[in-house]
Amino acid sequence: MLLIYAQKSTPRISYIFKHICLRILGIEVAFTSEIEEFIAHVGPKISYGKKPLGNELFFQSYGLLEQQGLEAIDVSVKKWGDTFGFFSVSNNSALPFDIFASSFFMITRYEEYLPHVKDEVGRFMASESLAFKHGFLQQPIVDIWAHLFKAKLLETFPEIEFPEKKITIHPVIVASQPYAYKQKGVFRSVIGYLDSFFHGKFRNILNRTQVILGLKRDPLDTFKWLINKATRRNFNLTVFFLLGNALSFNESMNTHRQKFKMLIKFVADYKEVGLIFSFGALSNYEILKTEKRRMEEITNRVLSSSMNSEFLVNLPDIYRHLVELEVKRDFTMVFRDTVGFRAGTCTPFLFYDLDYEIKTPLVVHPIAMTTLAFQKKYASDIEKTVNNTIAAVEKVNGTFTMIFSNSDFSSEENNKVWRKILAEKLQEYAE
Repeated sequence: MLLIYAQKSTPRISYIFKHICLRILGIEVAFTSEIEEFIAHVGPKISYGKKPLGNELFFQSYGLLEQQGLEAIDVSVKKWGDTFGFFSVSNNSALPFDIFASSFFMITRYEEYLPHVKDEVGRFMASESLAFKHGFLQQPIVDIWAHLFKAKLLETFPEIEFPEKKITIHPVIVASQPYAYKQKGVFRSVIGYLDSFFHGKFRNILNRTQVILGLKRDPLDTFKWLINKATRRNFNLTVFFLLGNALSFNESMNTHRQKFKMLIKFVADYKEVGLIFSFGALSNYEILKTEKRRMEEITNRVLSSSMNSEFLVNLPDIYRHLVELEVKRDFTMVFRDTVGFRAGTCTPFLFYDLDYEIKTPLVVHPIAMTTLAFQKKYASDIEKTVNNTIAAVEKVNGTFTMIFSNSDFSSEENNKVWRKILAEKLQEYAE
């Protein structure tokens, strides 16, 4: 156990030290504001504050963790070895930057609470982020800082035993449109035929007819293939379904149909099923509650994991709703079309409500990328980016989570690269 002295132990200090020490590095921590207790402690110990008490291992505070509320911060980012740092401190500190304040700034999404430009859907854009502007978006920088802290601890306390950790792989499948032609109903099918006819897509007309007549498998129905790959090596996988209204008419379907419910039950028999909250539900708590209840009625299980339609994270409101609904895990912390670590970490973390200054039980799973970020990219470029990101996560023994769509594995599309990544590359780490 590591004892941490702080003149005043604030909720922010407790939150970020526990994330870095316990969640990332795997060691227990305790806090004290009593100098006598700190001096008497014979095990590993550090102090965190404005000035050192004596000759102990000291990390200087920038001041952010002692504050309450939000204010605009002028952040100066500097190169630091192979990474970057901000919130510079004096030479008295064991590290040149207050990595605890910096980590808190990143994983609480402090910058997303401040005024910023949104895209047309209302999302916080990657280009607005500090990480994008200064070139460290593709580094799990909080985890890198944690390992620099670990190295300092081992220099002073070589007796500390850190548990052995290795990379965790957790792919996610978004099945907002589980079928291209099946289960659409008469009205949607007729509209689909007319749309294909007026746009000259006669191949689609043939495919739709063959699927409806049962002569051919629906091209988006890739679930048996996915389950087969995931169960062969006990692969961690979560599949998310949409029960509410889709934004696109082409993607919409009657989710009350028994065969659609049977699909969800089939997947739930093998792997975890999550819920995509519809776009309309994100601003209406009662709709959120209704959609959650429907999913639980279909699976006969308590809903644990969710994500938001269109990857919209409107902080802090939506996360407060998830806490109230007792959803355990969120999978929306990602930039839709940009590769990188939105929260600066590849380790799941607890949502901290900056308005109320409280740690909540909601676990936010940071996502490294979605396949939507690779539109019009060559397969070689896709594989290189995925490999580099996995390597960055493996270096800090974090969790690599990537969002796919069920359509990415359709045999009719020119997307062999996604099948190769899921069935070969990611499964290398599942053994």
